[in-house]
Amino acid sequence: MALNAAAVADAVRAVGVRCELIGDGSVEVIGATHDSRAVEHGSMFACLRGAAFDGHTFADSAVAAGASALLVDHELTGATGATQLVVDDTRIAVGPAAAAVYGHPSDALVTVGITGTNGKTTTAQLVATILDDVGHRTGVIGTLHGPRTTPEAADLQQTLAGFVTDGNTAAVMEVSSHALALHRVDGTTFDVVAFTNFGQDHLDLHETVEEYFRAKSMLFDRSFAPIAVVNVDDPHGRVLADVLTDRTGDDSMRVVEISVDEVTDVAVEAGRHSYRWRGHDVDVPIGGDFNVANSLAALTIAAELGIDLDAAVAGVARLSTVPGRFERVESAAADRRGISVVVDYAHTPDGLEQLLMSARRVVGPDHRVIVTFGCGGDRDRDKRPAMGDVSSRLADRTIVTSDNPRTEDPARIIDDVLSGVGEEYRSSTTSNPDRRAAIAEALDVAERGDIVLIAGKGHEATQDLGDVVIDFDDRRVAMALLDADAPLAEERTHTS
Repeated sequence: MALNAAAVADAVRAVGVRCELIGDGSVEVIGATHDSRAVEHGSMFACLRGAAFDGHTFADSAVAAGASALLVDHELTGATGATQLVVDDTRIAVGPAAAAVYGHPSDALVTVGITGTNGKTTTAQLVATILDDVGHRTGVIGTLHGPRTTPEAADLQQTLAGFVTDGNTAAVMEVSSHALALHRVDGTTFDVVAFTNFGQDHLDLHETVEEYFRAKSMLFDRSFAPIAVVNVDDPHGRVLADVLTDRTGDDSMRVVEISVDEVTDVAVEAGRHSYRWRGHDVDVPIGGDFNVANSLAALTIAAELGIDLDAAVAGVARLSTVPGRFERVESAAADRRGISVVVDYAHTPDGLEQLLMSARRVVGPDHRVIVTFGCGGDRDRDKRPAMGDVSSRLADRTIVTSDNPRTEDPARIIDDVLSGVGEEYRSSTTSNPDRRAAIAEALDVAERGDIVLIAGKGHEATQDLGDVVIDFDDRRVAMALLDADAPLAEERTHTS
């Protein structure tokens, strides 16, 4: 679909954003991008301002590459030679502009948006499985599908348009706090939006917990969706539901509260969980009792989309493994030893706490929970001691290691984590900056009935060491170590 520049300007004005058109409004705009390297003939180039770059400095190169229009926050003079759409803030304008350029693709799809600190990926995969199972062709946007959980606005609209072109009829999207704060989903409409939970994360961007929650809450506006599914077991979810319920008029949304109190007969194992809900027996092939809330959210979203409950329950039962989310490492060597090995993306204090508590319920009081994890570099330092505290209290053995240190010294990150460990837990907490060696140590000390948790990186297949990125997949590493250890003792019994 192609619009002329004047029509794009009108679309921006239609959402209440000032837009001055300078130049030829009749020129066609056939695409949108914020990356000057991705400009094609007829593209609108959005000059976004970031922490390291100002897109306005690339305007001339974008025009040289074929851009027919520029989205700018001030008039550019000189050799630009393209129509300019001048707005006060290009980040606020680019979503609606790109949505118009691509024909408002979210309107053509059954679209679900999911936000929260933890559980977005699993819930999104569950919803997508249900939608596919009832005949939709579903595109998924999230942590498992690109470098950003939620793409930049122009990329997002192009992706949604691609879904439509490819014959998809539905889209499920993880919506990050970054995306909301930076207006990446502006211009997108959803049939249902959902809130999973809230915990400490991303304070390097949001600075305070209050600002982080405010960013998450931005998704729950009638301009995005008519229906909100909210987990009220979470204290912030309870507050959000109450605020939304109090709204009236044009700002009102229908609020559907969910709570694990709705379910009965809950059973959780390392590789599955089950319960009874609304007269249906639900069986989901993924472990972790925190996933009860995630599957409940997915089922409730499906119900709000008008999907038959029998079909929704059948859909979640056919879920394939969600990569790096309470993912059991399938190993004959582990089975012979009688140990469970689980890889999980838990990288926040709340996420790690839920992971450890779930593992404890799987193994019971007579066996041990052993965990190795690290914290990412160049990210929120405040959560590191909190994660050390949580792990040392809730695990029987903790081995702190390196995650993605990026440009930071791994030893400094580990020290930050260890600073949160209380004196009484020091003897059961060790460290090893070599992640492979740390995983090997965790597997080596595990005995029959124990569970080994490898946390923090989940589905990631590389490790960012700052000056180099190496291949490193926790699942593959654990499998290789277990296979190498297979000829050793078939059974190790915990006697301490």
